[in-house]
Amino acid sequence: MNPYVLAILLSSLGIGTTLTFASSHWLLAWMGLEISTLAIIPLMAQQHHPRAVEATTKYFLTQATAAAMILFASTTNAWMTGEWNIQEMSNPTALTLITMALALKIGLAPVHYWLPEVLQGLDLTTGLILSTWQKLAPFALIYQISPMMNPTLVIMLSLASTIIGGWGGLNQTQLRKILAYSSIAHLGWMMIVMQYSPNLAILNLILYITMTSAAFLTFKNVASTKLSTLTLTWSKTPMMTTMAMMTLLSLGGLPPLTGFMPKWLILQELTKQNLPLTASIMALAALLSLFFYLRMCYAMTLTIAPNTNTNTSTWRQKSSQTTMTLSITTTLALILLPITPAIMALTT
Repeated sequence: MNPYVLAILLSSLGIGTTLTFASSHWLLAWMGLEISTLAIIPLMAQQHHPRAVEATTKYFLTQATAAAMILFASTTNAWMTGEWNIQEMSNPTALTLITMALALKIGLAPVHYWLPEVLQGLDLTTGLILSTWQKLAPFALIYQISPMMNPTLVIMLSLASTIIGGWGGLNQTQLRKILAYSSIAHLGWMMIVMQYSPNLAILNLILYITMTSAAFLTFKNVASTKLSTLTLTWSKTPMMTTMAMMTLLSLGGLPPLTGFMPKWLILQELTKQNLPLTASIMALAALLSLFFYLRMCYAMTLTIAPNTNTNTSTWRQKSSQTTMTLSITTTLALILLPITPAIMALTT
C-alpha cells in the first residue's frame, strides 16, 4: 500500500477513536465510531484475497448494524427525554438497545460470531489493530454509560463471553481464531467488573492490549498462523519461543505473571459485591481458556517437528522485522505483578 494512503488511514483511525473519547454527545461519538470503521476497512481488504474480502464484508455489515442501532437508540432516548448527552441515558429501552449495540461492536457473546471469522481472514498486523485499538472507542462509551446499564444484562453477557470464549477456542488449530476466542473471554472479564469498579475494567483492558500485542507480534515475527507451524519455532528461535510461552501463560492468568493481576482483583471485587457464585463461574470459565493456552505452549516448546535431515538447526533467513515493540510488550506482559499494590492504590 502507498505510504501516504497508509498514513491517512492510520491517522483517521486515531482521529475516529479520539473523537469518541472526547465526545459527550451521541452524534459525535457515533461519528467517531464510523470514521474508525471506515478507516480500517481498506487496511483489511488490502491483500485482495477472497478470504480478506469476505472478512472485510462481514466486518462492515456487523459494524454498520451496530452503528445503526446506536443511532436509533440515542435518537429514541433524545425523543423520549430531550437529552443527547451520553451520561443522561434514562430510557430503559434505549439503554438496553445501546448496550447490545456496543456488545456487537466489540464482539461480546452472544453477538460474537463475526469476530473469529473476520480475524481469520486478516493478516496478523491488521488482526492486531482489530483486537486492540478498535476496542478502545466502544469501551469509552461503555465506561460512560456503565452506571446506568442493567446489571443482570451485563452479568449475563459477561458470563456468556467467558464461557463461550473458553469453549470456542478448545478445538481450534488456527492461531488467529484462538486469539479471537481469547479476546471474547477477556472482554467478558472486563464487562463483569465495569459497573462495580470501572477503573479496574480499564486496567484489565490495558493489560489485555499489552499481552495480546505481545502474542500477535511474536506470531508475526515467526510467520506462524497455524498450531502445526508453531512446532517449528523451537529450533529456530529458542529464546523468543520461551518468552512466547510465558506470554501465553500470562494471557491464561497464571501467577506470578502480569495476567494474574486483573483476574485476581476482579474476583476480589466480585466477592466484595456479594457475587460469590458469579466469581466462581468466572474462575472456572478461565480454566477453559487456560487449556488452549497450555495447548499452544505444548506445541511450541515441548514438541519436536518431524525432521529427516541430520542437521541440528533448521536453515532460515534472518528476520528483517523490528523487535523493539515486541520486547517492550513481552516484558510488560511478564513482570508487572509485583506492582499490584501501587495499581490497587490508583484504581480505588
